[in-house]
Amino acid sequence: MRGYSNLVTSHRYADSIDWINAITKDGGVFIEDFLSDEALAGISETIKALAIKHLSGSSDRSSFWQGFHGDRTTRFTGLGRYTEYFFDLLEDPLFGAVADSLLEDSGKGYWLNTCQAMIIGPGEPAQILHRDGDNWANVQSAFWPNSPELTVSMMIALDDVWPALGSTRIVPGSHRWEDYRRRPTPDEVVAGHFKAGDALLYTGSMLHGGGANETVDQLRWALHLSVVVGWLTPEEAITQEYPADLVRGRSNRVKRLLGYESFDGAPKSGGRLWLRNFERWRLDEADR
Repeated sequence: MRGYSNLVTSHRYADSIDWINAITKDGGVFIEDFLSDEALAGISETIKALAIKHLSGSSDRSSFWQGFHGDRTTRFTGLGRYTEYFFDLLEDPLFGAVADSLLEDSGKGYWLNTCQAMIIGPGEPAQILHRDGDNWANVQSAFWPNSPELTVSMMIALDDVWPALGSTRIVPGSHRWEDYRRRPTPDEVVAGHFKAGDALLYTGSMLHGGGANETVDQLRWALHLSVVVGWLTPEEAITQEYPADLVRGRSNRVKRLLGYESFDGAPKSGGRLWLRNFERWRLDEADR
């Protein structure tokens, strides 16, 4: 069985409102065949070729971040420097419609938070359950349970993934809990079954975490993609990963996601941000 036992399972060609309704209710939605065969092959081939250049584990001195990263987990970013399929993901209309809807209370525009390979090696224990919005916990926790949605995330399987291989564990409904500090009971935590190309799309306020890889010799290959509201700092240093020459001439959406356009808080409250000479700007237009 594909998907999660207590999460709506949808498909690539569903109406975005179906995804939005499922996420609003449960915190996430499982999407069969999110990637086309061509995109899956291209992204998977690129990531597997790059993975040999990266070591597992974190160089951070903090024991917390070492554990969060995972000693046997390999992570890296900058995928768009190696494949155009990265930009196709940024322009995906259904993912865009969901992000537009869930983040609409935070003004016009949002950034790419990160697009990150997450490869869990054999023997890696389960990751701590967390909310992606915890990156900005002073915002999310301060206004919980009425905090605005800050981030929308997607986990895409690049090979078949199942619980014993480290599939993402989730706590459906935890985005609606009254107590931000509440921890789930074991029966509230569920793991999913993915075919290569399937995806989990979820809100940044739902508890989740990577599962334990209990195999002896198999890697869990997955790609994480997330966006964050335009008035918060992204996890990934996107303008350092993607220089202007790589972004120039692309769509306005790509420019905004990669930090080459100003943020406008209108029609909500808040100022204009990421300005030049106290004016809004956008790559290409600013060059004229």
